[in-house]
Amino acid sequence: MSKGNTKKFRGSRTCGGGTGKNRRGAGNRGGRGKAGVCKHHAIKAILLGYAQGKHGFTRPPKTVKSVSVVNVGELDELADELVIDGLAQLEEGQYRIDLTCLDIDKVLGTGRVTKKLAVTAYEFSGVAREKIEAAGGSCLES
Repeated sequence: MSKGNTKKFRGSRTCGGGTGKNRRGAGNRGGRGKAGVCKHHAIKAILLGYAQGKHGFTRPPKTVKSVSVVNVGELDELADELVIDGLAQLEEGQYRIDLTCLDIDKVLGTGRVTKKLAVTAYEFSGVAREKIEAAGGSCLES
């Protein structure tokens, strides 16, 4: 029954629903929730978006921040190449690497540190800081 017919049924006992028993119990619902989406609740599925498989929520794009990261093991391996390319300096046995110029936000702690590294970055994980300082290097946050 559409909304346009409501006025027509005012005053009638069953409002177009047949006999008084027809719309009485929960059995007329035809199931709960998504029951029968592929069979008799097809219109309900289309209206509520069940057929498309929509679920969950999406985070607003402005709250999602992508962080570029590098592991201390990679820095240790690439230290000599960074000096050759002019992206790092070797001073008194210590490699000075400025990651803010390379657009890297955070240093993570995977890998081994065998060289003295003086790393400048926006952020360090706890493990990365421990490994760099244990090898005789230093962590500078900018």
